[in-house]
Amino acid sequence: MGTVTIGVSIAVPEPHGSELQQLRAGFGDAAAHGIPTHVTLLPPTEIDEASLPAVEAHLAEVAAAGRAFPMRLSGTGTFRPLSPVVFVQVVAGAEACTLLQQQVRDPAGPVNRELQFPYHPHVTVAHGIDDAAMDRAFEELAGYEAEWPCTGFALYEQGADGVWRKLREFPFGGSVVPPQAGRVERGSVPIR
Repeated sequence: MGTVTIGVSIAVPEPHGSELQQLRAGFGDAAAHGIPTHVTLLPPTEIDEASLPAVEAHLAEVAAAGRAFPMRLSGTGTFRPLSPVVFVQVVAGAEACTLLQQQVRDPAGPVNRELQFPYHPHVTVAHGIDDAAMDRAFEELAGYEAEWPCTGFALYEQGADGVWRKLREFPFGGSVVPPQAGRVERGSVPIR
């Protein structure tokens, strides 16, 4: 067995997820169709493939203790000039996301990881594209609004093709989706 690159995130549900993904592609972000629209809880992290069962067990424990909370997106923000990112802001649910990401990265757990930057929940809509396109994304989505009840999160794996695929969902309150129902096998069609 080798290593795999995983991430943990809260999916932005439909129709908002596809809408933001299409907008991201329209701004010229070539990675848009390989990254489901999400709020990150664990950024891309390389682990030994053999440790995936321990990671899944840990995430199941985190989710079992969790409860649904309201998520609301409103307006835009940017990490420029520090990082070439424009995002839609999480204006409700940010505290819950912060707590969740701390639990996911618990030093006693299997994915203890330091972050490159302080955690700031957001939905990326442009990354690493030219400044004019970044400015356009920032301006065009300034009035963007979406809300939904967040009822869980998911584990994703990045394939060799750079596409992120959902491995398993973790609903809050202990209702774990069995692996055979929630897992996308390697080599299958990517989530779009």
